[in-house]
Amino acid sequence: MTVLDPPINPHPPTRPVNIAASAVGVSKIYGAGDTAVRALDGVDVDFVSGHFTAIMGPSGSGKSTLMHCLAGLDSVTSGQVFVGDTDVSRLRERDLTLLRRDHVGFVFQAYNLVPTLSAIENITLPMDLAGVKPDTEWLDQVIDTVGLADRVDHRPNELSGGQQQRVAVSRALASRPRIVFADEPTGNLDSTTGAEILDFMRRAVREMGQTIVMVTHDPVAASYADRVVFLADGRIVDEIHAPTPATVLDAMKTLRS
Repeated sequence: MTVLDPPINPHPPTRPVNIAASAVGVSKIYGAGDTAVRALDGVDVDFVSGHFTAIMGPSGSGKSTLMHCLAGLDSVTSGQVFVGDTDVSRLRERDLTLLRRDHVGFVFQAYNLVPTLSAIENITLPMDLAGVKPDTEWLDQVIDTVGLADRVDHRPNELSGGQQQRVAVSRALASRPRIVFADEPTGNLDSTTGAEILDFMRRAVREMGQTIVMVTHDPVAASYADRVVFLADGRIVDEIHAPTPATVLDAMKTLRS
C-alpha cells in the first residue's frame, strides 16, 4: 500500500491567544563579511498577555535590538516575530505601520511630546491622526490612574519631567494596544519620580490588563516587573520570576563574570 504524505494545511493553527508577542529563532546581523555584527543569535522568547516583563543585559547584549524587532521598528535577518498571531517579519511597510498604530504602544526615554499641544491632545494624537475616536471611559481611567486629571490642559513646558513622562505613558496606553514597549522609560527621571512611573506601569498591568515589555539597565526598575529576561551576546541566557533588586543584581553579576 502506498503511504501518502499528509496534506499541507493552508491555514496553520493560530498562536496561543495569551501570547502578546514572541520571537522564534530570531537572528539580527548588521553589516557583512569581516565587519558583520550578530546582535541577536537565535532568540526564542514569549511575552504573555497581561504581564510586565523587563529585558536586561550588559551593554551590547542585544536587548534594545530585540525590542525594536519585536515592535516592528527593525527587521530580522532570520526567524519570525509575532504580535499576537500576526507574523510581523512578513508584513509590508504599510501593514507594519498599521500594526504599530493600532496594536503597539511605545514609551521612550525621551518624552517625544508635541510642545504646541496640551497634555490631552498629546495623549490622543495618535488616534486623532488615525481618525479613531477614543474610548472616553478608558481614557478617563488612564488619566485618573496616572494622576493627570488636573493637568490635561497644560502644555509640556508647563509640566515637570515626571508629568511629561506620565503623558507619554498615557499616550501609549490610550488606544488599548495589544502590547506596550518601553525603552528605558525612567532614564531621564530622578529615583522618586521614576518609581512613580514604574508603579503606574505595574498598576496598568495588574489593574487594567495591559501588557508591557520594558528594556532597562536598572535592577530596581526591573523589580517592578513580573519577570526579567536576561540577554548576553545576543542570546537569552536566564530569566527570573517575581524579581527583587537583589536577585536581579545577582543575575547581572553572573552575566558579567
